[in-house]
Amino acid sequence: MAYDKVVLNWDMDFKGDLYSPTGVSKLGDQDDGLYPYHLFFGAIGSCFYATFLSVALKMRLQFESAKIEVSGAKNNPDSKIIEVVDMKMIIKNPSDQEKLKKAAELGTKYCSIHELVSRSAQVNLIVEFE
Repeated sequence: MAYDKVVLNWDMDFKGDLYSPTGVSKLGDQDDGLYPYHLFFGAIGSCFYATFLSVALKMRLQFESAKIEVSGAKNNPDSKIIEVVDMKMIIKNPSDQEKLKKAAELGTKYCSIHELVSRSAQVNLIVEFE
């Protein structure tokens, strides 16, 4: 049974569209086109944030906004596998820094995409506050 579904339509020039139940995104070699690693980094970052936010709300924590920067690296350029993923979350106007750090740790623990990626790559999280 499918958890969710997207449809990707492509042409021979690596131009495509991703259709989801909630919207459409341009893919590949076109204006505003997302590339595979953009989607991958966006997936882990958005899954982590959704999970973190759920935990933070249950803990009755407050903040103005959060920004997440996600990047990855292959230690060997010939490798087909990303070996390190770095996520940096910057939280603006936190109500409680220590509790928000704990919420972030729990976010990594319960995010299904983070869990999947961490089986083959080292995933690092840095939490900063402004």
